[in-house]
Amino acid sequence: MENNYKMIAKTFFGFEEILAKELQILGAQNVEQGVRMVSFKGDKGFMYKANLSLRTALKILKPIYFFKANNEQALYKGISGVNWSKLIGANQTFVIDTTVHSEYFNHTEFVSQKCKDAIVDQFRERTGQRPSIDKVHPDLRINIHIDKDQVSVALDTSGNPLNQRGYRTATNIAPINEVLAAGILLLSGWDGQTDFLDPMCGSGTFLAEAAMIACNIPANINRKEFAFEKWNDWDNDLFDSISDSLLKRVREFHYTIKGYDKAPSAVQKAKDNIKNTNLEEYISIDEQNFFDTEKSSEGKLHIVFNPPYDERLDIHMEEFYKNIGDTLKKNYPGTNAWMITANLEALKYVGLKPSRKIKLFNAGLEARLVKYEMYEGSKRTKFQVTTDTAE
Repeated sequence: MENNYKMIAKTFFGFEEILAKELQILGAQNVEQGVRMVSFKGDKGFMYKANLSLRTALKILKPIYFFKANNEQALYKGISGVNWSKLIGANQTFVIDTTVHSEYFNHTEFVSQKCKDAIVDQFRERTGQRPSIDKVHPDLRINIHIDKDQVSVALDTSGNPLNQRGYRTATNIAPINEVLAAGILLLSGWDGQTDFLDPMCGSGTFLAEAAMIACNIPANINRKEFAFEKWNDWDNDLFDSISDSLLKRVREFHYTIKGYDKAPSAVQKAKDNIKNTNLEEYISIDEQNFFDTEKSSEGKLHIVFNPPYDERLDIHMEEFYKNIGDTLKKNYPGTNAWMITANLEALKYVGLKPSRKIKLFNAGLEARLVKYEMYEGSKRTKFQVTTDTAE
């Protein structure tokens, strides 16, 4: 049986806890939270499973070597300490991604170049040939992380970031990242046990991610390629076996998922993307202005949305956010509504007191995920009824 090894799942700020929970449910060992990352242990099969399944991971890295370096000579020597011919052939390609937080090294491109030289020189000395750089479709993607004088060398098991699920072929201006959308849904407590609405659905990302969570469909089952498929130890049979076992855990969904958008172009793009997920039977999308709608079903409703920013749509901020609050209050009783916005000033115009506020980042902008609880009748009435019943 293959030994377990350490891996690192990268994520967004604020998602560390839910990513750790995802990993634990999946069966990872030694799960430890960090900042924008969670480390864990598993074997090759689990590495395949993590890439296929994790909703809140951006990448899965496999660390292979650690050393100290405080100058370019030490860096070159350290990288030369890896036997690269075990990982890549002289006729293959590679690329290096570098992250640096160090007083000794202040240019990521310089570090990448020095590491490339060390790898290429090792091949030249041993074989007279050298692998080439390919930034688009490399056979091996190497991750170099330098913190002060600590250098970590890892293999990128994912390739393109895991938010690139494979279903979103049509997008609007500034679409929400799929990993960010999935994380927001999980933070909001969405579990597929009520009706769901995204009243400003854009290209449909929340709808697709909500449906996949509700049906327990692996997040990246529609993805065309992972970096590990080009590795020397790629096991296609093992990968197929893991994919099949994950798909056997898919469950039925007995509620509705709806999306509204007032822009016809957005509605069409959302429908195209949902078609790519093969989940059209669960999701309906209509051309509607949220401010002209009301709750259309009995029972609880779970709302999650990403209202447009000023630069994405020509809106009057104060009036727009006031309309959000008025529409929720008047037309959507019995609803938990979650909204993410990077326009922190605009929140005060909603006119509702959020029951939760969570700090996140959206496309590099500090944002807030806020929860508004819309009771049947007033909140005071709800508590009055509860008290009377208790007596």
